[in-house]
Amino acid sequence: MKVVVFGMGLIGGSVAKDLKIRNFATEIIGVGRTDATNQKVLDLKLVDRILPRDEAIEIADLIVLTVPVNALIDELLFVLDSIKSHQVVTDMGSTKGAIVDAVQNHKNRSRYVASHPMAGTENSGPTAAINNLFDHKVCIICDKEKSDSDAVELVEKMYEALKMNLKYMDAHQHDIHAAYVSHISHISSFVLAATVLEKEKDESAILEMAGGGFESTVRLAKSSPEMWTPIFIQNKTNILEVLDTYIEKMYSFRNYINKGKYDELNQFMKDANQIKKILK
Repeated sequence: MKVVVFGMGLIGGSVAKDLKIRNFATEIIGVGRTDATNQKVLDLKLVDRILPRDEAIEIADLIVLTVPVNALIDELLFVLDSIKSHQVVTDMGSTKGAIVDAVQNHKNRSRYVASHPMAGTENSGPTAAINNLFDHKVCIICDKEKSDSDAVELVEKMYEALKMNLKYMDAHQHDIHAAYVSHISHISSFVLAATVLEKEKDESAILEMAGGGFESTVRLAKSSPEMWTPIFIQNKTNILEVLDTYIEKMYSFRNYINKGKYDELNQFMKDANQIKKILK
């Protein structure tokens, strides 16, 4: 089986590395955006070879799209326009609703499986690709009933080779949940980093005082803006709802401190401690 990966950054490169090592395919073919990226991918031996997208699609059994979400719809439409009835395409975008809506009436819609592996790091580019990135993480497959059963089965087998735990969800429900558990975390980290940098001009003091808590909280602020800007815009409605709730909670926290409400502040944090029941 030949697997073609569009996008040779952290996600695409890591997919290629693990599928290659785990003998999921006879050949892994990459499709990158620039000559410089393609050469770096070959130097790192992430794939067996690089091809133009037309040639890659022609020989693929499974096509995996890992490009940024602002480019994903166009790439998916191009692939769906080009594939034959035996070929399968999936994407790994962090938003799903707009993508599935854009292709819902396409003649080859049933050969597409919408998916989102919930894995990543703050790093980007082909040099960020690592082995075992997906191991034991959750992957969401959306609207599986709209895809052919053999297409879903092949994509499931790929994620099983990546050692992911599969869950199934409606695409628009996925976007709501992603806004709460993933997107808001990145927003919080970006805003915290911007706040600290605004108030603390002495970078050496930041580094001297930064403990593990600060580092872990602000780590996501090192993530690629080119990747996350389109995610925030594409999932705008859900993110704004989450942000409104977040700001309301932040204002309550501020108010308790400002007015010296010890009991209320203490209870707020005790209530928040209940997250331990979910994240053990």
